[in-house]
This record gives sequence, structure tokens and C-alpha cells, in this order.
Amino acid sequence: MNTRIKQLGLTALLGLTAMSAAAEVTVENAYVRAIPPGQMMSASFMILKNDAPESVSLIAGRSSIAKSVELHTHTNNDGVMQMRQVDKVDIPANGTATLQPGGFHIMLIGLNKDLIEGQEVDLTLDFSDGSSHVLTLPVKKVMSGMMHHASENMPKNEHEHMHHN
Repeated sequence: MNTRIKQLGLTALLGLTAMSAAAEVTVENAYVRAIPPGQMMSASFMILKNDAPESVSLIAGRSSIAKSVELHTHTNNDGVMQMRQVDKVDIPANGTATLQPGGFHIMLIGLNKDLIEGQEVDLTLDFSDGSSHVLTLPVKKVMSGMMHHASENMPKNEHEHMHHN
């Protein structure tokens, strides 16, 4: 019986250790960009704060409004801004990662409805430590930024190619 109590105590201790190892990420100022009717993609922006002493990465996302959700960033290639998919967005220990137009952002691709200012949409974020955040984000109208201009100035087939790399 003493062995069984030790096993239960060890199991409980391991469970607490696993729980404390999870990053403490909070999401601030999150929103999805409103788009003109008929557009098939949009983006989400936010600030991710990690209050844990270990770094963690945003590794995936999903939403009921999009066929796929991808992590992207912009790079300056000889003076031309280009959007590229990335595997992760690192959030340093006790630090932040800012997802914003012209930088890291979350692409919502293959939208199944128009995104109109004032609506709310679901977005789930998955992190490298196994944790997830289920969010309900407002749709906001945002002035055209670098992301809009970059996609507007490239041929349609190149824009589509960038999203499927």
C-alpha cells in the first residue's frame, strides 16, 4: 500500500511539473483585418506576451472561417517587400512578440465568409509547449499598410504561389 501511495504522489508531482512547464502566454490587442467582399484571405495581428522564464513559439493556428491558417512575415528583398510563410514565431522568455502589418502576422486563407467590421471570428493558437489559446477576435477596418501594398503590386499567380510554399 505504501508503494501505491508513492506512485500516486509521483504521478501528481509529474502532473504539476508538466502544468508549470507550460508557457504563460497572454494575447493583447488581437484583431482580424476587415476585407472587401469576395476577398479570399485576411490577416490577424496581436501582441503575444510570455510571462514564463522559458521561451515558447507560436507554431500553428486554426479557424472555422478559413481553409488554412498560416504564420507569415515580410522580408525586404532588394527594396521589395515580400510575404513569406514561417514555421514559427518565437516569443522570448519574459518577453513579447508583436504580430503587425509589415512584420509577423497570421494569414487566414480560403475564407468561407466576408469579414466585415464589427463581426467576431474564432482563432485558435497552438504553442510549442502544447498549450493552446481559443480566441474570439473582433474584425476591424485597418488602413492599407505594407501588407496590402505588397500583395496588390504582385502578379496574381505569384501572390497565390507565396501562400502555398
